Amino acid sequence: MIIDKEILENLRQDYRSDSLSEKDVTEDPISQFGKWFNQAISAGLYEPNAMTLATASTDRKPSARIVLLKGFDAKGFVFYSNYLSSKGKEIAKNPVVALVFFWGELERQVRIEGTIEKLSKEESERYFQSRPRGSQIGAVVSQQSQILNSRSELEKKWNEMETEFADKKVPKPAYWGGYLVKPTLIEFWQGRQSRLHDRIVYKKADKQTWKIVRLSP
Repeated sequence: MIIDKEILENLRQDYRSDSLSEKDVTEDPISQFGKWFNQAISAGLYEPNAMTLATASTDRKPSARIVLLKGFDAKGFVFYSNYLSSKGKEIAKNPVVALVFFWGELERQVRIEGTIEKLSKEESERYFQSRPRGSQIGAVVSQQSQILNSRSELEKKWNEMETEFADKKVPKPAYWGGYLVKPTLIEFWQGRQSRLHDRIVYKKADKQTWKIVRLSP
């Protein structure tokens, strides 16, 4: 089905739900993120922790996908993945990434730029053992981003592993674990009427302080 060009060009919303000013935000962007994140949870948004992770190869080819935020604090933002996946390989060679949260119902977006590093084995092990058993087995079975001959091949392997670990603790694969994104820039975007959106940006000034600026929409 081909979408009519005129229909597509006229798909738009005029944002009116809220505003964002310099006097409204906290001095610390992680605190501000926590405030917005809690509001997203309270609003009942579906997977408010879903975020776009953008990486780039050494020859500057970008790629992006959705991952799930699993923690954040003053150090940064945490997610977990397969280190041998496409994103894992790009991160290993180019540890500079970007994250984007979009909470459409609240007419909000948060954009993050920063560097990325692996979490400790202990932190990754702790989280892995807290996951549902099916997810643990899935991490063992999946050779993420590798070519798979068929769905049945994957399911057969999963069933074999489920039997093997029926009465055992599922070990965390060495190729699976956590990442920490250490932000150098965090932008809070609030949709406004007539596309005059509010954009408040925190830029890292030094290890302890952030500079807050407003950007034109």
